[in-house]
Amino acid sequence: MEQFSHLATRIFKEAIAVYEREGSIDTPPINPYQPHTIEHDLFRKNWIDNAQWCLEDIIRDPEIDPVQALIIKRRIDKSNQERTDLVELIDSFFLQQYASVQPQSDAKINTESPAWAIDRLSILELKIYNMDKAVRTAGQDEALRKKCSDKLHILLEQERDLMQAIDELLEDIAQGRKYMKVYKQMKMYNDPELNPMLKGQSL
Repeated sequence: MEQFSHLATRIFKEAIAVYEREGSIDTPPINPYQPHTIEHDLFRKNWIDNAQWCLEDIIRDPEIDPVQALIIKRRIDKSNQERTDLVELIDSFFLQQYASVQPQSDAKINTESPAWAIDRLSILELKIYNMDKAVRTAGQDEALRKKCSDKLHILLEQERDLMQAIDELLEDIAQGRKYMKVYKQMKMYNDPELNPMLKGQSL
């Protein structure tokens, strides 16, 4: 049986390849997986991360028009909310999967839920892809190539460590050695009842 971290990594790499070939910041996810499956959610998760990666690049242009920058900033805020909602959806998959597990009397809680670790893995796959591209496009600049190659080596080590940590966490939950406790994100800046600017109040 394929370990979950390998499933996630495989789908993230697939999403990156499809995005690079057919996607853009304005392209809806070209998702090959059936809706309401974990594979569909993982693919959509990485697609959102990829589009936001590109938006973050655009907004860092020192010559960007301020009006355009504001538009991009609001798109990033919206993307962040979609990302958070999707992470919580992925965690609900794990909650359902392990609902029948009885935690051991000395079971411990983890510092982050499985889906937030998977969120980090999705972004790490984007870092690996883009750093590898930087190595391949360094041209005759040997210093730049070495710098990027060294960073890529570290990223690949991070990938191995994070994949192992995710699988060990899921196994600990499955065996009752750890238990899940998921908190909904308490973001205030998008809430019209809590953000004074959205309520029309001055700070």
